[in-house]
Amino acid sequence: MKIVRRVGATPRERGSVTGQSCPDIFELSDGRFAVIGTEATAELDSELPPDAARADYERIVVITRETLVRAKADIPDA
Repeated sequence: MKIVRRVGATPRERGSVTGQSCPDIFELSDGRFAVIGTEATAELDSELPPDAARADYERIVVITRETLVRAKADIPDA
């Protein structure tokens, strides 16, 4: 598994002063996506709707709205 490309704008393009430590989205060589975000499992786990579940090895991460909105154009439809 490898990172194929960034999806959306770079952290610097989104206003990060250092351009290094911000939420990010990457497309992987196997078609999945990797997300860098703020870990919020403890805070949000109990807020999941009844039809949502999280495995023990999964974590809930938060990214900024701008990160996702600016990635929208780069996310494939299929």
